[in-house]
Amino acid sequence: MPLLRHPSAHSWGALAPFRVRSYRYQWPADLVTSWAFEMETLILGWYMLVETNSVVMLTIFGALLYVGTLIAPLIGVLSDRVGHRVMLTGMRSAYALVAGTLTTLAFTGTLRPAIVLVLAFFTGLLRPSDMGLRGAMIADTMPPGTLTAAMGISRTTTDTARIFGALTGAGLFAAIGIGPSYIAITAIYVVGAILTWNAVVPDAAREVHQSKDPGPELSPWRELWEGMVLVWNTPRLLAIVWYAFLFNFAVFPLTNGLMPYAAKDIFLTDQKGLGYLVASVALGAFIGSLGMTRSGMRTELAQIMIVAAVIWHILVLVFAQTHTLEAGAAMLVLCGFAQSLTMVSHTVILLSASDHRYRGRIMGVRMLAIYSLPLGLLVAGGLINLIGYRATASCYAIVGLAFTVLIAVRWRASLWQARTFAEAPAAGVGG
Repeated sequence: MPLLRHPSAHSWGALAPFRVRSYRYQWPADLVTSWAFEMETLILGWYMLVETNSVVMLTIFGALLYVGTLIAPLIGVLSDRVGHRVMLTGMRSAYALVAGTLTTLAFTGTLRPAIVLVLAFFTGLLRPSDMGLRGAMIADTMPPGTLTAAMGISRTTTDTARIFGALTGAGLFAAIGIGPSYIAITAIYVVGAILTWNAVVPDAAREVHQSKDPGPELSPWRELWEGMVLVWNTPRLLAIVWYAFLFNFAVFPLTNGLMPYAAKDIFLTDQKGLGYLVASVALGAFIGSLGMTRSGMRTELAQIMIVAAVIWHILVLVFAQTHTLEAGAAMLVLCGFAQSLTMVSHTVILLSASDHRYRGRIMGVRMLAIYSLPLGLLVAGGLINLIGYRATASCYAIVGLAFTVLIAVRWRASLWQARTFAEAPAAGVGG
């Protein structure tokens, strides 16, 4: 399979993934798509909060962006059949179509919060699967010795998007309004779709897809069931999926969907202040992602993930007690750093433990765990009205910390039985 043959990565160090043609196209495609995601989420989140003056409506909007987690395993099955490149290109074209619709509504003065919720629902059917399919596509085309570096660099697409996308989105919204801002967002989605289509040349993509052992023809539901059974019967995979469920329920709502509320009602700031808070998380995550690209790291990824996750929850607990924008932003930088170490390790462990024939559906099952994020948002919205933001955030961080330790103890043998290092030796990798 010529697509997967690459020279030793030593001479390129942390940039070795860019020797792969597919990665040279996929990375910028993922980057611009992530930029558009962050700009869209920030702009529409602020719009919903200002127009409705309701934290519950804000959490409903945030939850709708993840409604597709319920069908993520089916999207994973379909992507295994048609190819990850084809699936991602189609999804990103759909984002552009929805953004174009919202642009038209904004310019005609017919945009309303209810319409935003409907459009968020349609976008949310696909967005949760985007990250998982990115990882599956990288794993298909990347030599094993550079997979961790590739995932670390790939993670920077989300991190930089949250820095620059958040600041750009806030600045555009404040300066020129929602309509002109959405022209830029639509254009960015179109560029992302074009780059994704060109990430793997069609003949090479077909060769990789056909190289997989087809086996007997199964129905999509049977393939989905096989993927779920494989995860359930593989303790290492099961532990990782439980961690995905926990992180998305306990900590991501606090540094993601609820950030507009924290900016407006806790730190008493505007769109620009919200941009600074979101960018602070991303700055720390970006530094952490770069750290995970270090060639030659020999620390076991399970250890990195669990220790970083414990620190992450503690930092979120401290953030919940801050009172000034500057202190909050400083704590969010540290939260982002711990988050990145946790999630890069988490993803590489999952991909390394997945057979290529089942990678799409396994990533789909992992995406299904993200359904805990909208659940966490909705529960948090109700709790904030009852006990306040700080108490709610503190409870989430403490519960998340307790279950992080519990999962580590429950599956300690499985997490440590396969020694997955931060960077495997790259020499001699081929085929």
